[in-house]
Amino acid sequence: MRLLDSHLHLWDPDRFDYAWLEGPLRARFAVHELRASAIRGFEEQAAVFVQAECAPTQWVDEAWWVAGIAAETGVRGIVAAARLDRGDETATQLAVLADVPLVVGVRHLLQGEPDGLATSPAFLDGAALVAERGWTFDACVRAPQLPDVAGLAAAVPELLIVLDHLGKPEVGTADAPRSPGAAWLRDLDALAAHPRVSCKLSGLPAEAGGRWDAAQVVPFLDAALEAFGPDRLMWGSDWPVSAVRPVPAGAAGRDDTDAIVAAGAREAWARTVATWAGDRGLDVDAVLWRNAERLYGLR
Repeated sequence: MRLLDSHLHLWDPDRFDYAWLEGPLRARFAVHELRASAIRGFEEQAAVFVQAECAPTQWVDEAWWVAGIAAETGVRGIVAAARLDRGDETATQLAVLADVPLVVGVRHLLQGEPDGLATSPAFLDGAALVAERGWTFDACVRAPQLPDVAGLAAAVPELLIVLDHLGKPEVGTADAPRSPGAAWLRDLDALAAHPRVSCKLSGLPAEAGGRWDAAQVVPFLDAALEAFGPDRLMWGSDWPVSAVRPVPAGAAGRDDTDAIVAAGAREAWARTVATWAGDRGLDVDAVLWRNAERLYGLR
């Protein structure tokens, strides 16, 4: 089997500034660390890098850094950071990024932005510029923001939108699982009605705080399949964010507030999605490789 990771992060706090990093994630995750998290049993592996929210002044440098280590990390496409609501500044950012090898899309991180930003006139102008370049836009939002993404899709119908992490629904934990909520299901269906929107099967382990199992997440995968169909779904690891797992209380002197980046977490998520796709009679290669390759326009 082949595995194209549609949502891989790489970062190095010694090289770039990341205000949001803390705990076990405040370490380097690059060539060596990714090799240590290689997934067994897949003869061909590749990835799409998604911006890691370093300081805005470093966004272009981040894209160039990843392009420089692409051969060592298997990166075939870069989703770079850009603000889309800055008018001429946005146009300049996109033009500069166009010179970086492997850039196939951008992400303006929306999950912390005020409601309505994605449908503001300035943002829509920036989104139209992204569409003109034939690039994708990665939409990383929380579940209540899904209608904003649907509004963006309606306003700029030519834009290819990739929904990160199924819109971050509340999934609970393995010990206290949550069923898919009615509002999330409704809003996911409304977003999927726009044919140029696709969805990443990613991020649910992080939403569960590292406490997840297959039975817990399968209903959410089923909901994404029902909404988007098999041709607009792609697997992503969200590594290393979704590889953080809590440490049991009392283990090696730690308490239950401690966490580690588990080496096998990326593989566990890949196998969970592959098994689910096979059980549903889907084309597993499409979910694990071809859909991401096509939707990101990878060569």
